[in-house]
Amino acid sequence: MPRKTHTSTAVKQRYIDKTYTSFSVRIRNETFAEIDAWLKDRGMSRAKFITSAFDIMQNNIKSEQ
Repeated sequence: MPRKTHTSTAVKQRYIDKTYTSFSVRIRNETFAEIDAWLKDRGMSRAKFITSAFDIMQNNIKSEQ
């Protein structure tokens, strides 16, 4: 019997559910548009934006101590 060569959607979804957490925020439409345009100009994802902002915040706090 030949081996399966693809992973089922259910398996992929279980991995995503186990590995990632959703982060939701409500901001004004104007602010969202500014951020979204800034991200598109730089080819950056929203997830990368959040993690980069967190890294910057952590580094600033460490340098203040």
